[in-house]
Amino acid sequence: MREVVVATRNRHKVKEIRKILGDLKVKVSSLEGFGKIPEVVEDKKTFEENASKKARIISKFTHRLTIADDSGLEVDALGGKPGVRSARFAGKEQDYIKNNKKLLKALEGIPSRNRRARFVCAISIAKDGKVLGVVNGACAGKISFEMKGKTGFGYDPVFVSPRYGKTFAELGPKIKNRISHRYRALKKAKGAIKRFLDN
Repeated sequence: MREVVVATRNRHKVKEIRKILGDLKVKVSSLEGFGKIPEVVEDKKTFEENASKKARIISKFTHRLTIADDSGLEVDALGGKPGVRSARFAGKEQDYIKNNKKLLKALEGIPSRNRRARFVCAISIAKDGKVLGVVNGACAGKISFEMKGKTGFGYDPVFVSPRYGKTFAELGPKIKNRISHRYRALKKAKGAIKRFLDN
């Protein structure tokens, strides 16, 4: 079976990507099982740059078609923050609960109409250290006043879909994976991934 490596150890993200790419009939592998993977420092200023850096380094190491994403949350009232620092908004260690609590604290007193936000995702496709393409996806919404829901990860418990009036964590993966920023980016990437695998 053809294989695509996802440049992450985040099992939540890999599970989500497997579901979205399911109809491509490919094996979607995480970095588990590849031995000592090179450490990639996400120190760039944009999602696209971080995704491409990861894709280049990991694809050169694995010698397989690799997709890397960098995604995060941009909140208008915070000038676009947390942005590329989304995963470590509350500190060096990635902690979803602390990140959400810090975000809600930063937005205290901000009315609903001014809590506009968007999830953003950049996906880079690479092989043998060369970037073959980069695509983007975004999903607009608002930040809730408290965490709600038990599914998903990251900022899902505080990101409200205007279409459904619920947080991503309340919607569950079936609905979320049809409207999310990552779904929209992967939908754009599907054709390119299939083309590169067939070559």
